[in-house]
Amino acid sequence: MTHIDAGAELDPVHPAPVHAAPAGLSTAEVAQRVARGQVNDVPVRSSRSMVEIVRANVFTRFNAIIGVLWVIMLGVAPIQDSLFGFVILANTGIGIIQEWRAKKTLDSLAVIGEARPTVRRDGVAVEVSTSGIVLDDLIEIGPGDKAVVDGVVVEADGLEIDESLLTGEADPVVKQPGDQVMSGSFVVAGGGAFTATKVGREAYAAQLAEEASRFTLVHSELRSGISTILKYVTWMMVPTAIGLIISQLVVKDNDLKDSIARTVGGIVPMVPEGLVLLTSVAFAIGVIRLGRKQCLVQELPAIEGLARVDTVCLDKTGTLTEGGMDVTELRPLQGTDEAYVRKVLGALGESDPRPNASLKAIIDAYPDAEDWRCTESLPFSSARKYSGASFSEGNGESGTWLLGAPDVLLDADDPALAETERLNEQGLRVLLLARVDRDLGDPEVAVGAEPAALVVLEQRLRPDAADTLRYFAEQDVRAKVISGDNAVSVGAVASKLGLTGTTIDARRLPADRDRMATALDEGTVFGRVTPQQKRDMVGALQSHGHTVAMTGDGVNDVLALKDADIGVAMGSGSEATRAVAQIVLLNNSFATLPSVVAEGRRVIGNITRVATLFLVKTVYSVLLAILVVCWQVEYPFLPRHLTLLSTLTIGVPAFFLALAPNKERAKPHFVRRVMRYSIPGGVIAAVATFATYLIARHHYTGAGALDAETSAATLTLFLISMWVLAIIARPYTWWRIALVATMGLGFLLVLVVPWLQEFFALKLVGVTMPWIAVGIAVAAAAVLELSWKLVDRRFPA
Repeated sequence: MTHIDAGAELDPVHPAPVHAAPAGLSTAEVAQRVARGQVNDVPVRSSRSMVEIVRANVFTRFNAIIGVLWVIMLGVAPIQDSLFGFVILANTGIGIIQEWRAKKTLDSLAVIGEARPTVRRDGVAVEVSTSGIVLDDLIEIGPGDKAVVDGVVVEADGLEIDESLLTGEADPVVKQPGDQVMSGSFVVAGGGAFTATKVGREAYAAQLAEEASRFTLVHSELRSGISTILKYVTWMMVPTAIGLIISQLVVKDNDLKDSIARTVGGIVPMVPEGLVLLTSVAFAIGVIRLGRKQCLVQELPAIEGLARVDTVCLDKTGTLTEGGMDVTELRPLQGTDEAYVRKVLGALGESDPRPNASLKAIIDAYPDAEDWRCTESLPFSSARKYSGASFSEGNGESGTWLLGAPDVLLDADDPALAETERLNEQGLRVLLLARVDRDLGDPEVAVGAEPAALVVLEQRLRPDAADTLRYFAEQDVRAKVISGDNAVSVGAVASKLGLTGTTIDARRLPADRDRMATALDEGTVFGRVTPQQKRDMVGALQSHGHTVAMTGDGVNDVLALKDADIGVAMGSGSEATRAVAQIVLLNNSFATLPSVVAEGRRVIGNITRVATLFLVKTVYSVLLAILVVCWQVEYPFLPRHLTLLSTLTIGVPAFFLALAPNKERAKPHFVRRVMRYSIPGGVIAAVATFATYLIARHHYTGAGALDAETSAATLTLFLISMWVLAIIARPYTWWRIALVATMGLGFLLVLVVPWLQEFFALKLVGVTMPWIAVGIAVAAAAVLELSWKLVDRRFPA
């Protein structure tokens, strides 16, 4: 609330007081501070640096294992047994390139969406980048602006700041000149200016801005699930590999180089080296695709998270409706003169230096009454639902006026509310202009308000909102409209967009979280919701097991956005809103959300598919090694054989499958869902392959027997792996069928082209054993199909 200073200097023409506003730093003073390094140099990054990208893709545990084995193979075996190393190099290169592309996309979008604080220099207000602020800069702030550095208030016009993100205290703090402002807090009402006293890393919450806009690869169910799987793989791999080394190098009396080659051939396929790569690539390409639609993903797991959401809470203004409004009607009450009401509204508009959307519409409709002088003002607050001002009129009269929600300012039995209700039912927004006798500083200023007029505003519906709501309904995602406006009006707007359900006034919601959650499950549209209630409603839904996304653009949405599983902000929204959201729609298009959901579902669904492919290989590799150790026989494969199999049945198909469209709804328990298929699949493949190998050892004798045995075992393993791929590729489309067929033709080509036979040491000998190998593979495929169906029945997803 602002009071006129009794000692303020008066302009001789206009009676309004003229304050000597601080001019801020001069250009020379700014240059001096920059030279001294007194700048706001906190590194705000939207992505990992190039060095971090290279390090993350190159220096991994499994790359180290594969690298050592590769060096060994280069020294003891032909180049074809070292192909796996070149595959790893290619995979690493692909991972680096894709993440670099994602980084470029994010960095360019981050510049577009970057907050630009307003500073006063040489007496002129200019916008600068956050890093352009220097010590002692005079920074102007208004509703929705976030304090990016620490400072001391110099000017305050009803300034109220929310520090809940720092202190946990939900109530806004009224700030007066001389009070402290902490970075990370944000303005909820009023405006003012403060001097920067701590910048850069010295600021209280300097890390908040950095963390809010950093592109991360952590806290993801998908990635944590893969990490869990890799941990289990490591535990299995170490003792198995040791046993294999002993059996091949000590127990078996073979040529040393051949023993080493077969030992490495047994260890390499245990490593699901491409799984992490494909996950990173799938996420990175998702970021690039969304970036083309002007969607900034500030935290990578948000793509995955929104795909898991089952409830989306929508703020009406700025999400379902466009930000702007139009005054369609003015209805004077109790015989009030309409011309006088227009003057009051014009003066109210002029009294607020930072008007909201409603007041902007009033300013456009009613020009300022120049002979009125504002002596006190009360900025609009989402918590109290009204604003106000006191005026000294040109004729010497004075008056105090409030403008806000009729059902908040008036008693429940006031006849003006009936008229308001009828207008709200048409989806119109209605504000009440009322005269009061109390001082604006009185907490009960609205008591006894005399209604003077109803201001009717029409909101512009977003043309894409209905289609987006329909998409969520089709995807079994429940939409909840949560707004601070009148419940009837919000319900009418929602109805126009095709959203049906119960409309509830949030003032009647129970405070108990469990009972509130029950009410939220039953209702669809909620009006008169306070900012704290929005936060409580998100928490209540989460307490009932819902995964909640919250969209919004105003400062009253910040707390709820912060607490929601996924926060989605509009690019034109307040700075504080954009800072706490995981996803920012830079084009302000609500219609972009289905693209984010679809991208998340593509990533989750496809990675689940390809993870099964990789882990079937890991399981059969470990089990084959155990069987070899137990039977004290040569390992059946050389590295070249498994490189060929991995490329045709896993590597190439997985790349296409990971990037394919996928509309399946995301399901929880990633590790359990992958392992329930991988374990039976891997066991069946290992047993069938080893059975073929043992039969071939008895069938073939003499020189070249080991190569013939290996070829027969390779044929069985390839056919089973192809059947796994065929199951994973379902439901079939033309390109999926073509993909599976192409991989099969690739293996056939190796078997029929002489130089490829020699290169991969694959040559089927005779007729009987190859057909036995095929027969075992067919039987194993049938058992595999049956076992996966039983798994689906016993452990439904």
